[in-house]
Amino acid sequence: MDMIAVENLPQGPATVIRVGDTLLSEADIAAETPFHPSASLYEAQRSAARALVVRELLKQRATMLGLADGDEAVARLLEDDLQVPDASDQDCQRYFDSHRERFCLPARIKVRHILLAAAPEDAHARDAHYRLGVQLLEALGEHPERFTEFAQRHSACPSKDQGGELGWLSAGHTVTELDQVLQRLPVGLHDRPLASRYGWHVVWVDERVERSPLPYAQVAERVRQSLREEATRRALREYLLALEAEFGVQGFSLEDSTVV
Repeated sequence: MDMIAVENLPQGPATVIRVGDTLLSEADIAAETPFHPSASLYEAQRSAARALVVRELLKQRATMLGLADGDEAVARLLEDDLQVPDASDQDCQRYFDSHRERFCLPARIKVRHILLAAAPEDAHARDAHYRLGVQLLEALGEHPERFTEFAQRHSACPSKDQGGELGWLSAGHTVTELDQVLQRLPVGLHDRPLASRYGWHVVWVDERVERSPLPYAQVAERVRQSLREEATRRALREYLLALEAEFGVQGFSLEDSTVV
C-alpha cells in the first residue's frame, strides 16, 4: 500500500473540536463555512471553526455567570468582563503624530465626461464608439466650449443633463478601471477616450485638489475612537485566550489564528 506523505494530508480544522465538554463536529463546521467567504475552502473552514469556538467559549462563560442564552447575554457579558482602558490626551496626540496619513482630506478632482456606451463583449460598438470619441476630442480641441453640447447629444450617462458634470470625485467613487486613471490625470481635456466596462469616456478634469492633512483639533474624536477600537481588539483577544485556557479547547488553537 502506498503511504501518503504527511505534508500532503488535508490541513483543515480537526474533524472534532472540543470546547470544554461540548463537541463541534465536522458537520457543524460545514454548516458554518458558507458564512465565511474566503479565498480558499481551507481559509473558510478555519474562519468557521474559529467563529464556532469563540461563540461556544462566550456561551459557556455566560452560562457560568447565570446569564441567559442569546446575543443580549453575550453583549452583557462583554460589557461586564471586557476591560478596555480609555486613551489619555497624550496617547491620542502621540497616535495622531505617528499616523498623520490616516487623518487627511483625500485628493479630489472635478470632472466632466461624455459616456459613449458599449458593452465589453460588443466589439463592433466599442470600436465605433472609440472612433466617435476621437472625433469628439478633435472637435473639442478646436471648440472646447462645445463640451456641454456634445455631452447632451452623445452621452449615455444621466449626467448629460448637467453637461456631463460628475462633480467632485475622490478615489473609489467610480468603477475601478476608470477610477485608477482619473486619479492620475492632470487638469484639462484628456487626449484620448478612456475605457471602462460601460464603454468609452471623453473626460475633462476641471480642477484638482491634492490630499491635505487635517489639524488634530478637527480629528481628535476620530483619533480617540481609533485608539479605542485597537484597544478593544487587543482586550478581546486576550479575553478569548483566557477563556480558552479556562475551559479548554482541543483540536483548534485561538493562539495560532486571528481571533478578531
